Amino acid sequence: MNVSLTKDLSVYQLVMGVQVPPKPLSLSPATLLSLVRAQIDLLIEQQIAATLWVKLPPEKIWQSELARYQSSVGASSIIYTCQIDENGKGGAGEDDEAGEENTSSSFSSTHHVTVHLPPDSQLRRENFLMVLSPQFCSLILAHRPLKKRKNQTLGKVNTNKNQPLLIITTVEGRVIQQVLDGIQKAISNDKLPGVYAPESSPIVPADFICPTMPEAATMSQLFAKQLLRQDEINRQIITARTTKLQQINQELHNKEQFQDEYLKNLCQELRIPLTHIKTALSLLNSPNLKPTQRQRYLQMLNTQCDQQNSLITGLLELLQLERNLEGMVLESVRLSEIVPGVVSTYQPLAQEKGIMLGYTVPTELPSIWCVSGGLRQIVINLLHNSIKFTPNGGEVWVRARLQGDYVQLEFRDTGIGIAESEISKIFERFYRVRTSATEDYAGAGLGLTIVQQLLLRCGGSISVKSKLYEGSTFTVQLATVGDAPRAIAIEHE
Repeated sequence: MNVSLTKDLSVYQLVMGVQVPPKPLSLSPATLLSLVRAQIDLLIEQQIAATLWVKLPPEKIWQSELARYQSSVGASSIIYTCQIDENGKGGAGEDDEAGEENTSSSFSSTHHVTVHLPPDSQLRRENFLMVLSPQFCSLILAHRPLKKRKNQTLGKVNTNKNQPLLIITTVEGRVIQQVLDGIQKAISNDKLPGVYAPESSPIVPADFICPTMPEAATMSQLFAKQLLRQDEINRQIITARTTKLQQINQELHNKEQFQDEYLKNLCQELRIPLTHIKTALSLLNSPNLKPTQRQRYLQMLNTQCDQQNSLITGLLELLQLERNLEGMVLESVRLSEIVPGVVSTYQPLAQEKGIMLGYTVPTELPSIWCVSGGLRQIVINLLHNSIKFTPNGGEVWVRARLQGDYVQLEFRDTGIGIAESEISKIFERFYRVRTSATEDYAGAGLGLTIVQQLLLRCGGSISVKSKLYEGSTFTVQLATVGDAPRAIAIEHE
């Protein structure tokens, strides 16, 4: 059976219209839930078969209370659930959330009340549970008042779902009877064809009268259950807050440990070149130093100074990048405008080492998203690594192609490769690949970290394939302009 309310109805206004109305209290949704649960507990314990008029949020945590009541009391109870129908199309009201399951539809004796309301109706901002039985009547009402804004357009309705609710809870028969009479009047004014008339299907028996007040024992039990339920809600809130605080503390502790480790590694990295410089200077003071030895120590000084400068420059670059990364705006850029220029810059270095350096970047590839100057920096860092770790006579190739919604940029070399145990570490700050080769591969150990940070901002991804002494392939994927940038995914194969 369905009934329909076409008259603009506000339970809050009906309650406030009685002489000496109950005072609303500003309370949280958690308190509202504890009140509803306490009412259901009482009805179940006393096995009170009642008629319920209900408009509650659609989430399962609320609807499960109605299911708990009917499963315990049985089919002798009747539940009327109010559902707002906008423009006669059906659907959820303002308090409802799209996609939530309406569990009340599975109740064996539930009647859905379709409420046709104007956009500014107060009932859209109200939730209530009204219990009607000869032994016990009660009303729990939550009203979300309008929050006016200074620049609010006349006639527009604004609500703030984060503000406290005005909650009224009462067992006074005079208040509940007025609400019941108002609902019956709204139904009796319904003129839509095909809708049940209240005379043939009354919402409560015609001779029903709300008791003035419940018995003292019933009230004592209700108060006790409200205290128990509120205590339960409070414990849940405290537990949730404690868990959140513990999580925040752990995150702060982890951050502090990370910073300590970062500073420790930084000091160690800065100390290494200084140690070599100090050693070379002490050797230069030897009175029996030969010219060839002097030249070697001077070269050591020069190399270590370059290493120190590279480390400081890379560190400053990384710090500046991390500080400004979130504020960097993505721009549209084409690989064919960046890659050839970078490759040509590195051609002299590749020729000096006898390395064959080539690239394939089709001009018809779509544009990709990247921060300003970020793509050039990614190509420079990855190409520099490929050439640095490739012995004389090797090969380095840069290839680009379209792969789904991404442009794939591949850097393949025939270099020294990376041990499987080290692949997961290569993006860490200051980490440098360990090798038994005699050649010195000194560097700041920050290039791949910078690449990772740039990809993090533009929604790209990077994967690594490598085999020791056979070479490595770094594959970068960058979202095309037609596709929204996504979060980074670093893969190791």
